[in-house]
Amino acid sequence: MQDLVDKALDSRWLWILARILLAVVFLSSGLAKLIDFQGGLAEMRAAGLEPDWLFNIATALVLLGGSVLLLLDRALWLGAGALSVFLLLTIVVVHRFWALPEPQARLAMFWALEHATVIGGLIAAAIASRLRRKGRA
Repeated sequence: MQDLVDKALDSRWLWILARILLAVVFLSSGLAKLIDFQGGLAEMRAAGLEPDWLFNIATALVLLGGSVLLLLDRALWLGAGALSVFLLLTIVVVHRFWALPEPQARLAMFWALEHATVIGGLIAAAIASRLRRKGRA
């Protein structure tokens, strides 16, 4: 059984699947901000970000660019870092649970915790990418 687990964890396909699963939320959000540009502008205005068009484009570029780096496993550390900073800023700007009344505070806290968890996954992916590269060298 251990051999099967070891082979799966070492497999190229599981590594690709892990990166796809990690990137899908960022890809879909980045594409949504471009496809439904007016909806993206509304999100930026709701967060108090002006000029809304600039923040919408910048957000889409970070989300899509970071996703591409994750998917290609090229400078994955940079993509993971950019997406992590984006998530941290989203917590501070949008999901400010410490400054909201109930029940909004509870929902915002759950989103903030989810973002923190994804940051952990991004860090783990950056570590795994580095270790996989060292193993090939």
